[in-house]
Amino acid sequence: MEALAKATLTPVGYFFLPEPPVERLPLPDFRTVRDTLLSRPSPNLLAMVYACQERQSWYREFAATAGVEPCPFVGSVTTSSPIVEVADRMRKTLNFDLDRRNDSPTWTESLRDFIGQAEAAGVLVMCSGVVLNNNGRPLDPDEFRGFTIADALAPLVFINGADTKAAQTFTLAHELAHLWIGQSGVTDATIRQAPSRQTERWCNQVAAEFLVPLAVLRIDYQKSSQLDREVSRLSRRFKVSSLVILRRIHDAGFISKPVFAEAFDAELDRLRDRAKGSGGNLYLTQAVRASKRFTRALLASTLEGQTLFRDAMRLLGVSKVETLHKLGHSLSVDA
Repeated sequence: MEALAKATLTPVGYFFLPEPPVERLPLPDFRTVRDTLLSRPSPNLLAMVYACQERQSWYREFAATAGVEPCPFVGSVTTSSPIVEVADRMRKTLNFDLDRRNDSPTWTESLRDFIGQAEAAGVLVMCSGVVLNNNGRPLDPDEFRGFTIADALAPLVFINGADTKAAQTFTLAHELAHLWIGQSGVTDATIRQAPSRQTERWCNQVAAEFLVPLAVLRIDYQKSSQLDREVSRLSRRFKVSSLVILRRIHDAGFISKPVFAEAFDAELDRLRDRAKGSGGNLYLTQAVRASKRFTRALLASTLEGQTLFRDAMRLLGVSKVETLHKLGHSLSVDA
């Protein structure tokens, strides 16, 4: 029974219950498949949400004690606010406009910079493709792409690092839009079609406008060029997924819905095949998995004797004190 519990990630006590318990996400669930709500989260998703909730709770207490100022943008708008205006406010707050992205040579560098700018604004951005540091418990992008825990003092965004870098960029923008309206939730941040839920539809529109402003796209788009070449060029220019570019080209009215649907599905198949052949997407360091902002605060508190080493190791998902010291040195947090 213990072996079965371990293999299925199930507490042993559950086997003695008269019927299986209903495990629900502790955050609002905005995930859908073909506009059908998903009812049962996987153990890996639940474990990651619980871990991030614990981290956010620790950081909130730390921030309150340290006198950290609340983030004024959390809950500063509503889903009735104009899309273009909100996207512009996000770009200014994060200092992450198109010119800045053009300075990044690759999607990976652009994403790293995007995360850094969000953290500089006060957001805890955690990006991982596995539960804590357990490579035997991968997170499935088809189940969820990210989630948000909205809080003015300790806003947290989690990105599924098993997704592609370009897709992670859109997910981060989508989750940040959730922070701007002050709403927590687990999402799949899909752009294949407009989500049925108004909140998700609004966050998608803000994220798309934030990354690819229609006014700029309409000027840059070359109608005489073949669609696949133009998608590739614009994807490099805006440092976003080709799928996002296809969506925005359709939004701008340059291609019809049937053409968009056919091109989107073909591009999605191409990206999936390339991902299978690449052997994964392991970019994340420990500090990025747990948020550099959070990790620095936790390590400083631990090395000053305010937090127990065992608690710090649990929160970071590491098993050795030596790892904490090495991590602290890499982040310039030393005793």
